[in-house]
Amino acid sequence: MSTAALRKYKADLHIHSCLSPCGDWDMSPRKIIDKCLQVGLDLIAICDHNTVENAGVVMREGEKRGVRVLPGMEVCSKEEVHILALFEDLDPALQMQSYVYQNLPGENKPEVFGCQVVANENDEVLDENPRLLIGATRLGLHEIVDKTHELGGLSLSCHVDRPGYGIINQLGFIPPDLPLDGVEVSRHVKLAEARTTVEGIDDYCCITNSDAHFLDDIGVVSTVFYMAEPTLAEIRKSLLQQEGRRILI
Repeated sequence: MSTAALRKYKADLHIHSCLSPCGDWDMSPRKIIDKCLQVGLDLIAICDHNTVENAGVVMREGEKRGVRVLPGMEVCSKEEVHILALFEDLDPALQMQSYVYQNLPGENKPEVFGCQVVANENDEVLDENPRLLIGATRLGLHEIVDKTHELGGLSLSCHVDRPGYGIINQLGFIPPDLPLDGVEVSRHVKLAEARTTVEGIDDYCCITNSDAHFLDDIGVVSTVFYMAEPTLAEIRKSLLQQEGRRILI
């Protein structure tokens, strides 16, 4: 595709819903898309902790209203490192969820960790997930990344600048044999400054996301992709700087 067909897409690829135990109830499907439209986001990913059960409904709501929504999840490894798994379609995301659920011990205590609400298109409660979604899985980092790739997804290390659940703080380094597609820096570090302020990420493509758990946090930071369409394949090309695709800062 010629570079003339490329355009800017404003993206926030790490947004939680009311299904995450630390997410606010206001993070319902309709309200998430309302906020995305208010702040001018073209592309988002719903990435709840260790689950994708609310991704489908937000995808459908986004499709109706002109916001492209990718399904994903924020997986917690046995090393207590958070890894984003992003997918193009819901089916591979659900396969990843099944893999994670098989390796996720414990039950949620709503009075301690918060409610885990599965919602519908009308922002009504369908169910509450009983699993300990906030917990660590039995899966190692390599297992999570490899499974994500096996299912056609992208794997990025979350908020590498943060002390909590960031790979550099937890391990002291990024394993050189871990085939990440990129790293995410948090809203606390400007994307343009990340390489000079966060040690150990020189060899990785960097993006920034809000990691929003509350409506007001959606889009407070974003990544602008220069690509042909808002798809996972185009994001992959942007991370690799292929065929004119790239990340704009």
